[in-house]
Amino acid sequence: MSEFDKIIGYADIKDELIRFCDVLKNFKDYKRLGVEIPRGILLYGEPGIGKTLLAKSFIKESKIKSFTIRKDKHSREFVNHIRNIFYKVKKEECAIVFLDDIDKFANEDEYHKDAEEYVVVQSCIDDCKGSNVFVLATANNIYCLPNSLMRAGRFDKVIQMTCPGGDDAKKIIKYFLSKKRVLGDIDIDDISSFLAGHSCAELEMVINEAGIYVVFDKRSKIEQRDIIKACMRLIFDASESVENIDTNILKKIAVHESGHAVISEILEPGSVNLVSICGYSNNSGGITSVRKPDDYNFSVVAKENEIIRSLGGKAATEMIYGTFDLGCDGDLHTAFDLVTTFVDDYGAYGFNAFERGNSSQYLLESKDRKVAEELDRYYRKSKQIIAENRGFFDAMVQELLKEKTLTKKQIRSIRDSVMIRA
Repeated sequence: MSEFDKIIGYADIKDELIRFCDVLKNFKDYKRLGVEIPRGILLYGEPGIGKTLLAKSFIKESKIKSFTIRKDKHSREFVNHIRNIFYKVKKEECAIVFLDDIDKFANEDEYHKDAEEYVVVQSCIDDCKGSNVFVLATANNIYCLPNSLMRAGRFDKVIQMTCPGGDDAKKIIKYFLSKKRVLGDIDIDDISSFLAGHSCAELEMVINEAGIYVVFDKRSKIEQRDIIKACMRLIFDASESVENIDTNILKKIAVHESGHAVISEILEPGSVNLVSICGYSNNSGGITSVRKPDDYNFSVVAKENEIIRSLGGKAATEMIYGTFDLGCDGDLHTAFDLVTTFVDDYGAYGFNAFERGNSSQYLLESKDRKVAEELDRYYRKSKQIIAENRGFFDAMVQELLKEKTLTKKQIRSIRDSVMIRA
């Protein structure tokens, strides 16, 4: 069994690492063909996604002697430590230098990338040219690293790792649940829909938190509601309870969030992962978590749907209460920015409002008028969708007030039951 088989997901990245591993394990075979040992690989991505775990698996799989460097000394002492490690490595027949969290080696930012630590690493890698030395590194943020350090010949591969999604997220959640006592009613598909896109560390934290609730309540097994509660607290930073919030306020929150959710479900069925009236701590709003389609960055329709959905909370509140919505400022900024992008970047509404830089006052005013006109058009569409699907909307409001939080499966059930009655 390969060391990489113990890691869930990241199939494409593991395939690349396996090839590099084979070069290190059989470097004499490759050299006979004239192939040089690659100089290094840098894995980067946000914390908690398994970069170090993958790197350690690479080292174990290669069965090559390794030397690890982490920032655990003062700068001057640390610089000397880097030099000493590379000096030792050059004496080995074949060895790996593992630079764990290389972006923590110095307190630099993207505007100051010339820290001595990075200069030394770069010169040490260059000094190893011609030796069988392979450099493996991990980083959360590569923007503080010198471009010269990341070029080919120093790091031949710079690989981005992202948070697990889709089937990978399901497998990871299933793995963490396998280590706990759970009731059989847990729906992995439902859970993964609102946990996909979060780090492995966050997924593990949510499942563990759910277990804490169970033991504290003197129960014996984790249930679906425990995981949802843990997700709301840890991922969405929601309040522990909304029982102390006035029922009239809760209804306004339910109306607002139902506006977002209903529009999203009508435009893109199955797109809402979770909707809740339990808002972020110190915030009297709610949460609607929506999955963007895979082709979002290349789809005009998907971006237009986001504009219409963003205006849904305001539309619903004003339709039900006949007054403007005090909780829509963030939604309006989202919609405004998207429409402005359509005007400025895509020329979507004609060239008479397209800003070219150093534009005339007339053109700037034309642009502002066009943005306002298009926002009004999308807003009318939001109201129209809610009006045409009033039964679905009313059912969502009632269920939100009853359950406080609704998952993808529950939302689908509400939508389907309303459609059947209609």
